[in-house]
Amino acid sequence: MAQKDFDISQIDLEKERKEILRAFKCLMRQVKNRSKEDTEMIRKAFDMAVEAHKEVRRASGEPYIYHPIAVARICVEEMGLGPTAIICALLHDTVEDTYITLQDIEDVFGPKVRLIIDGLTKIPEVFDENASIQAENFRKMILTISDDLRVVLIKLADRLHNMRTLGSMREDKQLKIASETKFLYAPLAHRLGLYSIKSELEDLSFKYTEKEVYKQIESALKSSQEVRNRFIRRLLHPIKEAMTNEGFKFEIKARTKSISSIWHKMQSKGIPFEEVYDVFAIRIILDTPIELEKSDCWRVYSIVTDFYQPSPDRLRDWISTPRANGYESLHTTVMSPQGKWVEVQIRTKRMDEIAEKGLAAHYKYKESKKDDSKLDRWISEIRSLLENPAMNAMDFINEFKLNLFNDEIYVFTPKGELRVLPTGATVLDFAYDIHTRIGDTCIGAKVNNKLMPLSYQLQSGDQLEIITSSKQRPNEDWVSMVVTARAKQKIKANLNEERKQIAEDGREILMRKFKQHNINFISENITFLEKAFQLPSATELYFRIAKGKLNLTKLREFDNDNGILSFKKSEDTSKRIRKKENIQASVNKKADTLIIGDDFKNIHYTLAKCCSPIPGDKVFGFITINDGVKIHRTNCPNAENLMSKMAYRCINARWRDQDIEEREVTIKIFGFDRMGIVNRLTGIISNQHNVNMKSISFETEDGLFEGKVRVMVLDTKHLEQLKNKIEEVEGVQRVVRWDEENNESKEYVEED
Repeated sequence: MAQKDFDISQIDLEKERKEILRAFKCLMRQVKNRSKEDTEMIRKAFDMAVEAHKEVRRASGEPYIYHPIAVARICVEEMGLGPTAIICALLHDTVEDTYITLQDIEDVFGPKVRLIIDGLTKIPEVFDENASIQAENFRKMILTISDDLRVVLIKLADRLHNMRTLGSMREDKQLKIASETKFLYAPLAHRLGLYSIKSELEDLSFKYTEKEVYKQIESALKSSQEVRNRFIRRLLHPIKEAMTNEGFKFEIKARTKSISSIWHKMQSKGIPFEEVYDVFAIRIILDTPIELEKSDCWRVYSIVTDFYQPSPDRLRDWISTPRANGYESLHTTVMSPQGKWVEVQIRTKRMDEIAEKGLAAHYKYKESKKDDSKLDRWISEIRSLLENPAMNAMDFINEFKLNLFNDEIYVFTPKGELRVLPTGATVLDFAYDIHTRIGDTCIGAKVNNKLMPLSYQLQSGDQLEIITSSKQRPNEDWVSMVVTARAKQKIKANLNEERKQIAEDGREILMRKFKQHNINFISENITFLEKAFQLPSATELYFRIAKGKLNLTKLREFDNDNGILSFKKSEDTSKRIRKKENIQASVNKKADTLIIGDDFKNIHYTLAKCCSPIPGDKVFGFITINDGVKIHRTNCPNAENLMSKMAYRCINARWRDQDIEEREVTIKIFGFDRMGIVNRLTGIISNQHNVNMKSISFETEDGLFEGKVRVMVLDTKHLEQLKNKIEEVEGVQRVVRWDEENNESKEYVEED
């Protein structure tokens, strides 16, 4: 977000210098228990950063040095990191963006700071205009986890501050950066136990990808805040009194659910804001010795449930069995006197710090061997993913995200050893969790002394004994049976090895065919056949030949010029293969805007069926492999993947002002089934609103109905008027625009 060319003639530089010093002093006040040497080294880092960045300003116009100071403050205030991390945060952009070298860093601050700065420098800045995809950058960052966890933590702090100041960026860049943050960085923060940062990253991403919805929920939260506060005071009064009488030292907080979480619940449950019962949660934090933590938390649980009836299926005991990222807390949901369910979280100060600051807090609580082993276990899982050199960056991202699971189950080996797996894990996942060889030869398991197949989904508390056979081998079906990244990677590695052996036979067959047709067996011809048959690699080409899935008689259809293959001049295939490259070359992603309704450089474009955009929707264009440019809504179900993985294929787009062509959209209507309601609805749609209906279907069950109507509308304003009119009908509870996701979206995850 740096901007070097900025008019500073109107700026009071002396006043600015004082403000920078004031910001640094605010940072230093947050660094507790620092030694004289720490203070001196942090000051040196600040002076070096100020000098290095003195000519640079951010996109907002402010001096660049504010950014590293803000990143350092996030590290100390929100992650609890110490002097070394603060020094590195202040210097994190110097080696990449200025004349400072790694050797300069080591000469002043030593090898540890150099190692961390080197790790940060190896991760290119996300705002690089020329970046194609960020997958490789993300992979580089994860590689640094095993070197020093602080590299990733500082990078998360860097991303958080960039998201907080994203308002100064162009709208198209806001969307791309927000999508990438939601796709990669928020899940990573969650996996590292940084719940507050994870929630803020999700909310900030949501703020830019769903601006209108964000404002609506934010407004609803503000307008209901006073009512919530009165409700909380009445609810907590007897609990506080009882805990004080019992001699507890405690603090109670009311935590409001994040806006993105509220929206996710509204979408997944199909309910309006007013029906989201867990908009807030009560958090009781005890100040108690570590040896009394468990018993005191259960004593407080007893006090809470003496006053309010708990929901038996909503009890979560993460104190006895902490989550994989070290999270410890006791959760219950109780019924209030007003008839509302309220979540209550009970934990100690130590647990709360780990919950808020995640694995960053492990630098403080190193004596907790249990937590360190969890971190070590997770890092070893990541290392196992990195063991496969054949895995490309996008495959790594997809597999890595499988390890960022939210919900976990707890199962046991025959000897009673506890194993933590994601919800949905199968017998086969468990087998690979024990050992690769056991997974490769697994034929089933005894689960609680009953024989179960490989695909059996495990439940918390299950005890397993794996059954193996020396004759067993992994097959293609196994990939769909497992959910853990480790199991998927190991199965694919085994299958790839087998494919390579088969591919060797295919290579021999192709060599003989080439000799028969006087074609040279050289890499140029192999690459030509990969493109001609649209295959990703030579190994896949050889494998299909060995399996008889490629018709080699087609070799006669290509031109053979002294042993070199090429397409015949009339061949359409070569045009199709070059089509996407030609489109990308002719589009200036930064300057061009596709105006829907006008010609765009003679490039074919269509509206994507996965989100059916209509005039008034905010949209962008995506360059497909075989079908020109597809126009998507910015809140399309596929938008996050497209913008985060393949931002280099996204272009700006907008509607032509005079474009009033009718377009198809689907709406869903929910409500109570009443006599004649369908007639009233169709009357409003067709007669009063002059809307052409393409199809209509209604289903009823237990007095409720759900209708789906495909209509032709002019734009979003026209659609909103129709929805509002339908909502006025007695019995109708809710009307929503509905995106019918289909198989078309699969095209967008193809690699170049």
